[in-house]
Amino acid sequence: MTKATITPLPDPSGFSSDPLTEILRLGARRLIEQAVEAELAALLSDHAGETMEDGRARLVR
Repeated sequence: MTKATITPLPDPSGFSSDPLTEILRLGARRLIEQAVEAELAALLSDHAGETMEDGRARLVR
């Protein structure tokens, strides 16, 4: 019995020949980008009225 049961793993460098995996990765990246942008917008709006001693805004983008 020489039947191999080893399953090849995906390339850890990110290369994937599977189009579905690439679509999922792209969607996940976009979702993370949107979440980070929303967090940043919330942070900036929460501190929009804060100024430094010289009158400049404390937080800017």
